[in-house]
Amino acid sequence: MTDATIYNLDGKKSGTVSLPEGVFGVKWNADLVHQVVTSMLANARQPIADTKGRGEVSGGGKKPWKQKGTGRSRHGSIRSPIWRGGGITHGPTSERIFDRKINRAMRAKALYIVLSRKLKDGEMVFVDSLVTTEAKTKYGAEALAKLAIAADAPSLAWKKGKRALLVLAEKNDAVKKSFRNIPSVGIEEARNINPVELLEYSYVVVERPAESIKTFEARVK
Repeated sequence: MTDATIYNLDGKKSGTVSLPEGVFGVKWNADLVHQVVTSMLANARQPIADTKGRGEVSGGGKKPWKQKGTGRSRHGSIRSPIWRGGGITHGPTSERIFDRKINRAMRAKALYIVLSRKLKDGEMVFVDSLVTTEAKTKYGAEALAKLAIAADAPSLAWKKGKRALLVLAEKNDAVKKSFRNIPSVGIEEARNINPVELLEYSYVVVERPAESIKTFEARVK
């Protein structure tokens, strides 16, 4: 195990936490991460585009003109795909299924790989609590600025882009009220985090690390 520093919202060190190798010491595996992330994105995809085939468009109940004698090409229906307003051939439909199966062990392994990479790259910050003095955006922004200085991560407090994902040990409405109006910050509970969210943000701020880490470890049980 390795030890990591825990900070408080004043930007001061408040202790250390032991990080298990099985969660924060996993070797990078780009293929597995790619497979899990693309599968999760596919599972979240909603089929919106929908076209009509020749059997679904209106009109065309009879032959446009007789087969012979008009000097024009033969046609059987104005619903044919070669007609303007006709059906679409091989177009997208709302019945398409994008779901991909992801094994539970694969999902957990990908999560640990990304957590390990974030720690290795210095993009993981541990905080004893994210509860501010008052549940206001002002205090949330000030707390982030102090954490950014303490953790030597200046971009953590930047207002543009996806800078910090706050990982809560459990649901806390007071914390959400303090940080939800900061556009560069995302908020998620430890039991719900996934590789997609972790990769979207530059830094991961883990609250009450001892409890959150136990939740991470339980993902494979």
